Amino acid sequence: MRPEEGTRRKTAGARRVRSVRTKGGLSLRLDVRAVVVCLVLTALALAAAIALIGSGDYPMTPAEVLGTLTGGGNPGQEFIVQDLRLPRVLVGLLVGAAFGISGAVFQAVSRNPLGSPDVLGFAQGSSVGALVVIVFFQGGTFAVAAGSVVGGVATGIAIFLLAWKRGIQGYRFVLVGIGASAMLYAVVLYLLTKANIVEATRATTWMNGSLNGRDWDQVGPLAAACAVLLPLLLLCGRPLRMLEMGDDAAYALGVRVDRIRLVTLLGAVLLFASAAAAAGPISFVALTAPPLARRLTRSPGPNLLPAALMGAALLVAADWSSQRLFGADQLPVGVLTSILGGGYLLWLLATERRAGRM
Repeated sequence: MRPEEGTRRKTAGARRVRSVRTKGGLSLRLDVRAVVVCLVLTALALAAAIALIGSGDYPMTPAEVLGTLTGGGNPGQEFIVQDLRLPRVLVGLLVGAAFGISGAVFQAVSRNPLGSPDVLGFAQGSSVGALVVIVFFQGGTFAVAAGSVVGGVATGIAIFLLAWKRGIQGYRFVLVGIGASAMLYAVVLYLLTKANIVEATRATTWMNGSLNGRDWDQVGPLAAACAVLLPLLLLCGRPLRMLEMGDDAAYALGVRVDRIRLVTLLGAVLLFASAAAAAGPISFVALTAPPLARRLTRSPGPNLLPAALMGAALLVAADWSSQRLFGADQLPVGVLTSILGGGYLLWLLATERRAGRM
């Protein structure tokens, strides 16, 4: 093969990155493939959301769902969509996006594909906070949600302090998180032994993770948390990408490493805890969404926006599947994601072992 032919093939196979200049003089570099992936994931998430709204004892076609959402349905359809099904779907989209982007942040900071909130103990910390409220205070929905947030944030602070030694190193951070996860799971089991049958049933249902019964009371607080924390984390995408090259390289490029780690980890912990408070600690969405998004974009870095969109699409699609694929025995969405995520985790561990990284 002639040299010029090889050069042409390399150029054709290279990533298509375009520069866009605004009227104000700002210049942006757009990864065309990443933009296309984001658009496709957005379309898939919306399609799954419409299918989920149309599912149930009173089925509706996509045309009827869209007509009702735009004000063209009859009173019965408006009640079913606006009051019963739309809040559930919105919670699913927001929770999936929150889990996806928080998982991407943790994996970028730890530089480890296992660096996920549900692996490192944050889900268990949220569960402990919620169970304390349920078992000892018999708290209502908002009290359980507040306990979940407090438990998740307290776990994050504890893991951060225990892993700190002249900075946060990814390997130490993952080991401390796995140890904290085991200890907190033991606390969860202890709390379940102290609960009566009603409290234990309620706690188990919450821990499985479910979108059943979600209404506008959950949508408002979660939407507010996402409106603040999602843009904050997205703005940290470029420094996080530099952190993946190593601390020395990031320092040389002007990144304040410790500050970026602290801000992004705190934001990701708050976002994960808020999402877990709304729907329970739904497993493995935070673990699987970032690497799947990265495989689609073929782009280095944390891929925060694709990970968020992937998380939203995965969770809503899983919720639809849990309702439609098991007949009358509808599963909580957390059970289905655990089944699928467990298989993914085994595949990931086998891949890492074959690559000699563990």
